[in-house]
Amino acid sequence: QVLIRDIFRKSKHDWRYTDLFGQPSYCCVCAQHILRGAFCNCCGLRVSEGCLKKADRRFLCKEIVLRSNGGAPGSMPHHWIRGNVPLCSCCVMCKQQCGTQPKLCDYRCVWCQYTVHDECMVDRLKTEECTFGEFRDLVIPPYYLSTINQMRKDKRTNYEKVVPYCRKHWMPVIILANTRSGNNMGETLLGEFKILLVFDLSKIAPAKALQLCTLLPCNAVRVLVCGGDGTVGWVLDAIDEMKIKGQERYIPQVAILPLGTGNDLSNTLGWGAGYAGEVPVEQILRNVMEADGIKLDRWKVQVTNKGYYNLRKPKVFTMNNYFSIGPDALMALNFHAHREKTPSLFSSRIINKAVYFFYGTKDCLVQECKDLNKKVELELDGERIELPNLEGIIVLNIGYWGGGCRLWEGMGDEPYPLARHDDGLLEVVGVHGSFHCAQIQVKLANPVRLGQAHTVRLILKSSQMPMQVDGEPWAQGPCTVTITHKTRALMLCHAGEQSDDDASST
Repeated sequence: QVLIRDIFRKSKHDWRYTDLFGQPSYCCVCAQHILRGAFCNCCGLRVSEGCLKKADRRFLCKEIVLRSNGGAPGSMPHHWIRGNVPLCSCCVMCKQQCGTQPKLCDYRCVWCQYTVHDECMVDRLKTEECTFGEFRDLVIPPYYLSTINQMRKDKRTNYEKVVPYCRKHWMPVIILANTRSGNNMGETLLGEFKILLVFDLSKIAPAKALQLCTLLPCNAVRVLVCGGDGTVGWVLDAIDEMKIKGQERYIPQVAILPLGTGNDLSNTLGWGAGYAGEVPVEQILRNVMEADGIKLDRWKVQVTNKGYYNLRKPKVFTMNNYFSIGPDALMALNFHAHREKTPSLFSSRIINKAVYFFYGTKDCLVQECKDLNKKVELELDGERIELPNLEGIIVLNIGYWGGGCRLWEGMGDEPYPLARHDDGLLEVVGVHGSFHCAQIQVKLANPVRLGQAHTVRLILKSSQMPMQVDGEPWAQGPCTVTITHKTRALMLCHAGEQSDDDASST
């Protein structure tokens, strides 16, 4: 194990160890059938433990930056890997199925993903230029980065002359995957997206990965974030840093592959409430290519503690989804406290929602947030709002809340305008308690609509109350909370198939 870890650390391959391969696999060195061993997330090589050192020396991995070999600029040959081709793949020459024989057989190009039989492989294919396949408009070719790198060394800035910079429909895509989100689905996706440039956010910060955008065409780069709403917020914060640095023309548009628990922002933008591997990666990439650009309001939440002698700086948060005080913040606070004690239990989206349900049921009996209207003052655009008997207040920026509920529209029995995420307005609603929240989610009740505003001010006069911003909860004493518009993010919206509820509300 020590030797294997040492090889993994020094290798140019992205080796991962597995106890059981998901499909019949054969070692690329000895050609024997193997049940466990190592595989490269980048090029797809599979090898037994005993042959790992030989494979690491013998086979080159897919290169991100290609050194010039004196060939024609803007072209590169196929990079063929023998054996373990994907199931149901067809030969590019004879159009028959590949990988059907129980042995190490047939070839696959790690760039264009073309497959070819052993007997169909001819000299022409070995030297033929790789076209990068169906997703050529999304791929960042290695010869492009090497050329740009050389031009920067020579202090030349005429990038427009570099192929494929001048290609009409080139929209390079960068994948940012959080391997800690979901049921380890992010780990699996690192290998699934191997034809594109993928960054693991557990190893590299988004701000560093996004600097690659400064080498790519202005206003053309798309970023696919694989993770929950928290991961998306992390990436959007890094994009805001690019604006501060004066790199606004390189800012990418952001698409989402939802791996978290709630995924309300993803749901609002049409990317679904949660991904569990049911959609092929190829279809996800097609959706990213076809997605439309929209803008998302981002808000500054400033929490100033009460008291003349308080010398601490105000706490400042950035809000994409919603801010709340009351029972749903209490559920989130209890959930996070429980997860910190026993993180191993929270490995499934279903388990996470079950824990939320437990704490919501408990709060129905205890009512820890009652008489909120006596403890809080609410101002919408400077106008004081008289509050009815409430236990919670929720300030919304997006249409969905609580893991898939359209809170502002409610049951749709009253003519309320749809909540928008790009109109510079916040929707403010109240709830009577945890049981009322549950009724709203199953469409048996409406929230207490308090109004819409450009600026929201909330004063907590006494006691301590739970608060949350985008699912990040904390317990807060007397304070003033001010929510103002901060900036707008460039997002991608997928106009996919709508559910009946979505269609009726629209």
